[in-house]
Amino acid sequence: MTVEIAMLFWASVLGIVQVGLQSLSFKKQAGNAYTVGPRDEPLPPAGFAGRMERALRNFLETFPIFAAVILAVYATERTNQWSEIGAQIYFWGRLAYIPAYASGLPWIRTFIWQIATIGIVLCMVPLFDRALITVLME
Repeated sequence: MTVEIAMLFWASVLGIVQVGLQSLSFKKQAGNAYTVGPRDEPLPPAGFAGRMERALRNFLETFPIFAAVILAVYATERTNQWSEIGAQIYFWGRLAYIPAYASGLPWIRTFIWQIATIGIVLCMVPLFDRALITVLME
């Protein structure tokens, strides 16, 4: 198993953890009767539950890009030190993002998000040359 695939696995675990955190925090806010009911009347999450909802939504925006890049690097056998480092930066950045967002740290949260996004870009490095050649040759 490559480092990149291992980080993809752990990022998937992190996604499940975030779903659980969001669900439990909303259940605490709204109560069991609402969360197990039909939810006909919308109740937006607020406070901590709202922050967990937004953190999860943000994860769900970046994770498909990360997964696609990791699978492309793996499928083309182009893994290298850039993709290994990038995958680890993405994972650890996303992990750090959860408590930063949960505690409402505005500048630190944004900085951590940028670090995780840089991780995705680093994962793309091994693909740039071949992708450019492929496009130009078509």
